[in-house]
Amino acid sequence: MIRFLKAAARGIRQELQAGQSGWINLNGGDAWSAGGHSSSAGKSVNASTAMTVSAVWDCVRKTSQVLSTLPLALYEKGEGDSRIKIEEDLSSILSESPNREQTAVEFWEGMTAHMTLRGNAFAEKLFVGKGLVGLRPLLNVTPKRKANGELEYNVRDRGKFTNLPADKVFHLRGFGGGDGLGMSAIKYGANSIGAALAADDTAGSVFSNSMMAAGVLTSDQKLTAEQRTQLQTLLEKFIGSSKAGKTLTLESGLKFQQLQLNPEDAQLLETRRFSVEDVCRWFGVPPIVIGHSADGQTMWGSGVEAVMLSWLSLGINPLLIKNEARILKDLIPVEKRGRWYVEYNREAMLQMDSKAKGDFLLKMRMGGFMSGDEGRDKLNLPRRGGNSDELVVQTSMGLVDLLGKEDK
Repeated sequence: MIRFLKAAARGIRQELQAGQSGWINLNGGDAWSAGGHSSSAGKSVNASTAMTVSAVWDCVRKTSQVLSTLPLALYEKGEGDSRIKIEEDLSSILSESPNREQTAVEFWEGMTAHMTLRGNAFAEKLFVGKGLVGLRPLLNVTPKRKANGELEYNVRDRGKFTNLPADKVFHLRGFGGGDGLGMSAIKYGANSIGAALAADDTAGSVFSNSMMAAGVLTSDQKLTAEQRTQLQTLLEKFIGSSKAGKTLTLESGLKFQQLQLNPEDAQLLETRRFSVEDVCRWFGVPPIVIGHSADGQTMWGSGVEAVMLSWLSLGINPLLIKNEARILKDLIPVEKRGRWYVEYNREAMLQMDSKAKGDFLLKMRMGGFMSGDEGRDKLNLPRRGGNSDELVVQTSMGLVDLLGKEDK
């Protein structure tokens, strides 16, 4: 057994040494549940610890849920810049069932969460012959650049290591990507996230370990060792948040003197408030989106609506464009490029705003861009046919030069 273990260890070392001669690890030492990145607050930050911060959790959750629930369709270009929605196997993989276990929403939600946190998300392309039949998420992946410049992916799955070539991996990159990889928010934002982790720990320590009536007891009399032990035992009955409100009875000249500041006086709560806003910057999510408002800021009104629209335009839409481009490059067959493309339905982001959607449909109808039945399709109403499927345009406007002149 000992000889077997030594031989296995030598084999692993030789494999690693051989790999190091022709590979460059581009993953930056990121880890999901172990290791991670050190922060100035003394906390190790990785995906698991970062997600224990409520602001990080909600930023990742909101971004992932918005993107994954937008309809995604496959189109083919027609004559005169027209397009036709096509139902191919690829369309089903992208918008219905990417693999045996997941729905499309679950798949894209997970991929977006990984990309948002670590800058990269990976899925294995599943083939039958040359036809793509599915996408399987990959978690423990180390991208490597071979000596010839090509990317290859080292995957640890169920205790086994496998090297997958680039044409077998669907790789979503986040912000950056100059070296072929996206930049990790938890790596570059380790100090901000670490400070939030430290603030949470400090707050927990304050409320769990300190007396709620924090201070010291003084007396003009000298206490014996036995009396000090008895007093300490007594005080332990008043320590902890569950003991808040209990009355402490003092005797024998004991006096209570408050020393410890409460969390708000110590600016602990202010520190935690700033941590929320700082974390939001790293993930490009306005604090109002995750339920955090600045002092004096309302959670309702036109100002908040403008913030939400700004997030959808500057935060969500760039991610949609990146996904569309990556799908076009990696998943659409080479012979179909230039004719096939995918597109998210951005109008679905207006679904919950009935006024905005009504204004949009009215303008599209009156401007001649959409028929009545096409508008009813977007409202999931049955078509009426007849004139409802005709394009109309408002014609009450006329040329200024013709005003007041009679037809001759």
